[in-house]
Amino acid sequence: MNLSTKSVWAAWLLTGVAVAASAALPLEPRLSKTSKTMSEKVTSKDGVKIAFEKTGNGPALILVGGALSDRNGGKPLAARLAGQFTVYVIDRRGRGESGDAPSYAVEREIEDLAALIENAGGSAYLYGVSSGAALALQAAAKLGPAKVPKLALYEPPYGANDPKQKQQFDEQKRRINELIKSGQPGDAAAYFMAAIGLPPEALEKLKASPQWPGMKQIDFTLAYDYVVLGDGTVPAAVAQAIAVPTLVLDGERTMEFMHATADAVAKLVPGAQRRTLRGQTHQAALEVVAPVLVEFFQAKLK
Repeated sequence: MNLSTKSVWAAWLLTGVAVAASAALPLEPRLSKTSKTMSEKVTSKDGVKIAFEKTGNGPALILVGGALSDRNGGKPLAARLAGQFTVYVIDRRGRGESGDAPSYAVEREIEDLAALIENAGGSAYLYGVSSGAALALQAAAKLGPAKVPKLALYEPPYGANDPKQKQQFDEQKRRINELIKSGQPGDAAAYFMAAIGLPPEALEKLKASPQWPGMKQIDFTLAYDYVVLGDGTVPAAVAQAIAVPTLVLDGERTMEFMHATADAVAKLVPGAQRRTLRGQTHQAALEVVAPVLVEFFQAKLK
């Protein structure tokens, strides 16, 4: 089954997960229930404690991950960037060691990032991947250039403004929320994996893997990522409000709709740079993306 024909939006959630939509291969989410290193915490505006780790030296750079992942998913890239930056990896609210609130709003996650930026000295670059890129985009627009002086996005996962695709997005969102409310932990994650085209045999392998318990614990946060995406299309007003140097990336071998989305975002963000990483999929290789980020974030502001 072709992923893009079944649902052009479903892949936006995945980061730290190797997508195997057309082959019977197990997924390998970079998520674990515990961390070998000690985390720190900041208190967000609503009182929720947000866990993070930092490594390296230099200007602050926060990595914002996507769905079904915690801060552990960002650690390999953080290690690559630690020679040039003080890199922060974060447990988004509801994940890992971070707390949560009775209700969710995108504004609360932006406040989480604002609290971490304050902890980092009042200013930090943002690099968001997949649904984390959508969150980083909104955070940069809301917080402004004093707090977020540069922004990099990898495959922000918006779809086309097409009635059929929007209907698919709405149905997935409805079903995810239904399973979170009435199902068992893991039901929403399993539905989502099936929705993106993961073959049944691969889903069973995933459920039997060491990663599955961790994914079950946080699958309720899939609902949060659907909220981050709004109606599933590029938020033009948000993108146009970005007032800092911005790099919009995609992979050469990613899903076809990702190219059009990256083009659209880059055209809307004033002065944005646009780059496609050769040979890369929705999950870019560390050795490919790390030097691109170093070059962009170290470039002097004009």
